[in-house]
Amino acid sequence: MSETNQSKIAQRFRGFLPVVVDVETGGFNAQTDALLEIAAVTLRMDEDGRLRRSQTVSCHVEPFPGANLEKRALEFTGIDPFNPFRMAKREAEALEHIFAPIREEVKAQGCTRAILVGHNPFFDLGFLNAAVARTGNKKSPFHSFSSFDTATLGGLAYGQTVLAKACAAAGIEFDGGQAHSAIYDTERTADLFCTIVNRWRELGGCPLL
Repeated sequence: MSETNQSKIAQRFRGFLPVVVDVETGGFNAQTDALLEIAAVTLRMDEDGRLRRSQTVSCHVEPFPGANLEKRALEFTGIDPFNPFRMAKREAEALEHIFAPIREEVKAQGCTRAILVGHNPFFDLGFLNAAVARTGNKKSPFHSFSSFDTATLGGLAYGQTVLAKACAAAGIEFDGGQAHSAIYDTERTADLFCTIVNRWRELGGCPLL
């Protein structure tokens, strides 16, 4: 990647590197319920200044000791937390597996840190922060409370706040049968975010680029 493109993405988001994240969990309470899957997609700019997906990294996560697992949540996601074929990692290992390449990308693109992009990111960032606190991880690349919300952006750009409907309105293929997999949802959310940002530029926004 050229120095020019590093400068562009750093300037475009005030020194932050947008990283799209989705988590699958054993419930809605980040403090008590298990983190079961996490996926992250880094973004880059091409030579024309258009944002696009770059690397996808993901991990299945073992429920932390004493974690709550809600039956309805597991039925919704279809996850069997104790299936040995998940090859799940302990939370501390899972976080480092996700964080290490993101830290490298932050440095490579001349940014100061990552900012989480998610569809209703309060949920994803809450579970991420809770896992960071439980494991004592001191190297999280993410801003601890700031985020970009594709539900809000989808509502603004397309009048749709549901991920599948916003993707459809944006012309992004969405397979409901694959939804609620952390990797699939993260990549579709990344496509939606990039489409909105690129379209905004085409309409005359952000003359910096």
